[in-house]
Amino acid sequence: MPDPSSRETAPVLLIPYVWIGDFVRCHSVVKLLRAQAPERPVDIVSSTLCAPLADYMPGIRKCIVFDLPRGRIALSRQRALAAKLRAEHYGQALIMLRTWKSALAPFLAGIPRRTGFAGEVRFGLLNDVRWGERKLPRMIDRMGALALPKNAALPSEWSLPELVVPPDEIKAWRERHGLADDRRPIVTLSPGAVGAGKAWPVTYYAELARRLAVDGASVWILGGPNEIPLAKEIVAAGGKRVRDLTGNDLRNAILAHAAADVAVTNDSGLMHVAAAIGTPTVAIFGPTSPWHWAPLNPLAAILEPPGDESARERARTQGNPAVAHRRTGDVAVETVLGAVRNVLAKTRA
Repeated sequence: MPDPSSRETAPVLLIPYVWIGDFVRCHSVVKLLRAQAPERPVDIVSSTLCAPLADYMPGIRKCIVFDLPRGRIALSRQRALAAKLRAEHYGQALIMLRTWKSALAPFLAGIPRRTGFAGEVRFGLLNDVRWGERKLPRMIDRMGALALPKNAALPSEWSLPELVVPPDEIKAWRERHGLADDRRPIVTLSPGAVGAGKAWPVTYYAELARRLAVDGASVWILGGPNEIPLAKEIVAAGGKRVRDLTGNDLRNAILAHAAADVAVTNDSGLMHVAAAIGTPTVAIFGPTSPWHWAPLNPLAAILEPPGDESARERARTQGNPAVAHRRTGDVAVETVLGAVRNVLAKTRA
C-alpha cells in the first residue's frame, strides 16, 4: 500500500486568491494537476463567498471553507485552519497568494512540500520557493507555474475553467424564484465591479434594461449586497420584466447565469463565472487590459472604448497603465445593445 504521506500520491491543496474571478481561474490549475496525476486528489481552501463555485468544478475532491480576517495574522484562526489541514495528510500545498500569512497555516499543519513565490520573505514557511513571479504577465500564468516543475516552460494554452451546473438544479432554482414559466430570452446584467473606473455607468445599465425589455427579453440583475442600490435603479427604469436577483449567496448568481441566454458584465468576478459556465458573455472593459484580465474562456464580445488603438497594443506589454485613461462610459448603450441582440439572434435562430 502506498505511503499516505508520499508526495506523489498524497492529496494536493490549493490556496487561491479570495476574489471570485481568480478562484474561477484556479480551475485551470485543478485540471493541470488532474492531468499530471489522475489518482491524486485535489482540494481547495475557500472563503464562504467563493465556496459555491467549488461545487461546480469537476476534479475538486473537497472544499475546505474557512474565513480568515484580512489585515491581521489572527494566530488562533490560523492554528484552527492548520488543524483541519493536518487531518487531511496533504503531500503538497500550492500557495497562490504572495502574502506571508497565507503560508502560515500550511506550515503549522506540517504539509511536507509548500510551494509558492518568494513574496514577503516567506523563507521557512515555504520550502519549494519559486522566483520570477513579476515576469509572468497574467494571473493564470502565475497560478499555473506553481503546478509545474521549477523553471518549466509554460504551456502555449491553459485548460479552460469550467463550471458545470446540473439542469435539474437550474430547474429547481427557477421554480423557487417563480421563474419556471418564463420562456422569454433571458439577459443577465452584472453592474458591480471592484476597482476604480471598471463599472459601466448604472444609468447605462438602466437604459439597456429598458431597451431589452421593450425587445421582449426578461432581464435579471445579479450581484452581491453592494449592488442592491444599483439593481433598484435599474429595475425602476426597466419595468416589470426586470428582476432584482442580487443577494448574499453567490450560488444564486451561478444558477442565474446557467439559466440565461446572454450575460452582460463589467470586468468583474461574475464575468468569469458566466464565461466558465459557457453562457455567451458580453464584457465591458475600460481602464483594464482584456488580454491580462479577460477570462480564458471565449467571450461573445469584448467591448472597449472606441479609438486609441495604440493603447490596446501597448497593453499587451505594459498592462493596465497603457489603458488607465479609458472610461467605461465611452462604450455606448447602442454598442452593448447591438452585441446582445446579435447573440440572441444566433441563440434563438
